[in-house]
Amino acid sequence: MSAHPDRRFPRSVFRQGSEPDVRFSLANERTFLAWTRTALALIAGGVALEALALDMYAPLRLAASLVLIITGIVLPIIAWVEWSRVERAMRLGRPLPQPPTGIVLAVAVVASGVLVLLAVLQ
Repeated sequence: MSAHPDRRFPRSVFRQGSEPDVRFSLANERTFLAWTRTALALIAGGVALEALALDMYAPLRLAASLVLIITGIVLPIIAWVEWSRVERAMRLGRPLPQPPTGIVLAVAVVASGVLVLLAVLQ
């Protein structure tokens, strides 16, 4: 027996439209969970980069660590918004929205990579 739509969170999603095919809702949830795992890996990488105190230019190493950690904090929030937008679109039979998570991750990885490269070359 499933929960009544008025009791599910977030109500702004579940009160709209009709129930989509469960496979699509579960795929949307798996995508959210994958972004969350990615965020945990970014945080762990940022902490490891700074905790290991590798022999590289410390201010750039710290900047790279901060980019990774901050992205790891922000990414699940963006993924939650994306999950909500996709779920709402499916429930209303609308086209799926453009996801912002990929570009956020790409920019953060490139930025931290460049910072680490510069730190190694110093």
